[in-house]
Amino acid sequence: MSSSGAAAGRGDRTEQPPMRDALIAAAFRLFPERGYEQTTVDDIVALAGVGRRSFFRYFPTKEDVVFPDHERCLADMTAFLAASPDDAEPVARVCDAARLVLRMYAENPSFSVQRYRLTKQVPGLRAYELSVVWHYERAMARFLRERFAGHPDGILRADVIAAAVVAAHNNALRAWLRSDGREDAEAALDHALGQVLEAFGAAAPARPPSPPPGASGASPEDVVVVVSRRDAPLWRVVRELESVLGHG
Repeated sequence: MSSSGAAAGRGDRTEQPPMRDALIAAAFRLFPERGYEQTTVDDIVALAGVGRRSFFRYFPTKEDVVFPDHERCLADMTAFLAASPDDAEPVARVCDAARLVLRMYAENPSFSVQRYRLTKQVPGLRAYELSVVWHYERAMARFLRERFAGHPDGILRADVIAAAVVAAHNNALRAWLRSDGREDAEAALDHALGQVLEAFGAAAPARPPSPPPGASGASPEDVVVVVSRRDAPLWRVVRELESVLGHG
């Protein structure tokens, strides 16, 4: 869930306070001109025409103004998973959650591409982005752990699938961002998630359970019992066994 693609605004779906939008616009006007590190909060509020206190009302840190929709995207996705019907196929559901997030991110292509370029240039923002990705992955894993509770390797399966869905999402999103938002992001994501569904979805062949420790998996016909005197030499026991097995 690379947060490099989050949109600056949601249009009619979720209206943002004008002051918040003004701060985001001011920040992304200054970052290309002065550089992220050289741009201060005071610079941003001065351009936006608001007080410094107003900035921190909406954004705890300067990094948060770069990723203004992370909390809402995460909340929307978590609510989507929480509202899942009991009979929903778990892997397909988390794939749908990834599609929901991509659509949120792709609503404003120009902003998404601008932030993607900025994030690539600033190591601190890349680290912040990794923490964003981790929160999405953990939300998916929690949902899957609940659905796989009581299954063999349920926790392991949940964590692996969540990581795979996030990796598929990020692969498609970054390909779209590298195209400057011109390619079909959802088509790319559908293709990537197809790999996840093929490997882990309900249609994927189930892996046979491992035999319990000590089990050889041999059928009853393969069991051979050889009766010999206790004081018989070992070579004679081996010969008798070979004779029974037809190796003599």
